[in-house]
Amino acid sequence: MKAAVLKQYRKIEWIDVPEPLITPEQVLIKIKYTSICGSDQHIFNGDFHPRTKLPLIPGHEFNGEIVDVGQNITKHKKGDLVAVDPIIWCGKCPACKIGHYPACTSLKLVGIDLDGGFAEYIAVEEKMLYKTGNNIPANHAALIEILSIGFHACNRAGVAPQNTIAIWGAGKVGQSILQAARTRTASTIFMIDPVANRLNISFRSYPDVVTINPNETDPVDKIRELTNGKGVDIAFEAVGHARSIEGRHNPVRSCINAIRGAGTVCVLGLGDEPSSLIMKELIWKEARIIASRVSHGEFAETIRNLDAGKLKPEALISDVLPASEAQKGFELLENEPEKHLKILLEL
Repeated sequence: MKAAVLKQYRKIEWIDVPEPLITPEQVLIKIKYTSICGSDQHIFNGDFHPRTKLPLIPGHEFNGEIVDVGQNITKHKKGDLVAVDPIIWCGKCPACKIGHYPACTSLKLVGIDLDGGFAEYIAVEEKMLYKTGNNIPANHAALIEILSIGFHACNRAGVAPQNTIAIWGAGKVGQSILQAARTRTASTIFMIDPVANRLNISFRSYPDVVTINPNETDPVDKIRELTNGKGVDIAFEAVGHARSIEGRHNPVRSCINAIRGAGTVCVLGLGDEPSSLIMKELIWKEARIIASRVSHGEFAETIRNLDAGKLKPEALISDVLPASEAQKGFELLENEPEKHLKILLEL
């Protein structure tokens, strides 16, 4: 089979590799679409070294059709359309023992710690599968993983009807949080990002969203103004590698300043830079700050909402390329980040 293989950092080659063999507990999937994630960009650049071992077939956001099943498979059959939850937990650490698998101390992901979905075929265990059905287009089904991260963040933060929300970062994750949050609350949502095109994506999807460019307006001041001085119920930080903007606090501290008393800050950004905080700003509000990492079974919730037409997956897709042009996809995301959000690779 063909696969896009990261043979050295910053260099992906479309080459022949052996087709995977399935165990009795696995199925063989013919992949339809796979997606370039922000984590894939870090892997491409070598930021996950030495966690990732080369050569590697990246890709942890993908969907496809089952073309073969192991002898112990009971819930799926050939021809089923599925999305794959890439998370592999140990089941033995303290977090796993209480059922909090995203916090597994040795968590692994398909496409990061072992070969993934930038290939024509992949073998995975049945417990990782979610049926998508015929109502969800294949290119939309490839986005279930990233959209599930948005639902997981909303679950972690406890988003409820009538909650007001601010989201720092209108990239892939921020847009996913926005879409998930809109299935739960009709109240005001603020989107904050210095890239105008990303704000435009949010506004085109949800014209009632209040977009704020921190290069032009202080987001905290604007949020306080439009909430009569209270602040929002929940603020999400989905920026990651934030660049400093003169006169503005870093995204996490901005989130703390933007919430009401007893509000919640949920942090998702995986930046390596320290975030300076003044803890009394959090303490005075007796607020809480929590983290959200991947997903925890929210594939099912995402699929239900996609099937019901409650999400806007097309808003995330900026480009579709043949999988053989994976290298080009990474270069586009790196060189023109303001023009490209989510690039799908078609197999």
